[in-house]
Amino acid sequence: MATVSRRLPEEPHLDIPKREARELLDQWRKGGREALDRIRHRHPRFAEADDPTLASGPFRLSDAQLVIAHEYGLAHWTELKQRIEANSLAKALTAAIRADDRDGVARLIQTNPHLLHIPLVSGDWGPPMSHAANLGRLEIIKALAALGARDYQHAFDRALLQGQIECARWLHEHGARAEPGVIMGTCETLNTAGIRFLAELNAPFTNDHGDRLAPLAMVLETYGRNPDGKHKTLEIFAQRGYDLPETPMMAFHRGDISRLEEHLRRDPRLIERRFTLDEIYPPECGCGTHGVGMHWTPIIGGTLLHLAIDFHEREIFDWLLARGADINARAATDVEGFGGHTPLFNAVVCGPWPDAGMTAKLLEHGAAKDARASLRKFLDWIAAPH
Repeated sequence: MATVSRRLPEEPHLDIPKREARELLDQWRKGGREALDRIRHRHPRFAEADDPTLASGPFRLSDAQLVIAHEYGLAHWTELKQRIEANSLAKALTAAIRADDRDGVARLIQTNPHLLHIPLVSGDWGPPMSHAANLGRLEIIKALAALGARDYQHAFDRALLQGQIECARWLHEHGARAEPGVIMGTCETLNTAGIRFLAELNAPFTNDHGDRLAPLAMVLETYGRNPDGKHKTLEIFAQRGYDLPETPMMAFHRGDISRLEEHLRRDPRLIERRFTLDEIYPPECGCGTHGVGMHWTPIIGGTLLHLAIDFHEREIFDWLLARGADINARAATDVEGFGGHTPLFNAVVCGPWPDAGMTAKLLEHGAAKDARASLRKFLDWIAAPH
């Protein structure tokens, strides 16, 4: 499914989303598959509609505009227009919040009160109070509350997601609720502080539909790469009664080398094994229910060494090298001939948090620089997923 998500450019102009809305309407009229998926994903009236129902409409320009606004992370078309029209002021307010300039923020809101409810960066980051919560600006949160801000719940969610516990505590004391689903953001960012605070509040460990496995699946499948946070988070889940399977891959996810040693004793060929997607993201932990894991490089059919690089498990990486892991081991090749890459590829193409140390270590151990492979990976969370 297409999951288009956009951010406003530095100098936004309303002509762009207007054109995007007209293009979406035209694509809907032609029955385009991507257009139908985008509408289903972003328009509440069509969320459960099958293709024939969606294609028969009615679907008007105002509906297309709503979809575009939602893709920009905004609640409706009017909010999108307001955000674009207030762009210069919004940028000034954003800068004041980042600079922790409480008085400057207050002055801007007092002279432009409509800014109090308009998202500054994106719908995710939210209006000024939520934006301040992202950054841990408690005094600014208090000032905005006194000026009439009411996005307590969204600000609470953002504070938890970023581990701004002092802000989260104040917002909770002033009405924000630890409701079902609130834990999902902290699991996405592997923020142990936020999860511990929610456990302290006895918050439900579920998504907003009451699924208790969804947060665990998020911890395992997230794009986030914070091994220490992931290990500690999985221990919190274990303490909460979650049954984490005793498999090599779960020992890997937990960063537990002693458990990996036990698995290696049982299976001397463990280090050369190639792992399937279901082994990496176990269905019994809820994985695969709402999507696929957000890994950076192709990992299906990879060895533990390939995986240690993608998941930034440096201690496991070193343990594998010490145990004689083949640094030129090729990942499995699928029936269409894709795959066969060595760990060096994973080390070079490793997402937005590069670790040159892993690349250097592989080269020191003789990693082949001329290894070739044919690769394919589905790219999600981009303007045109493919």
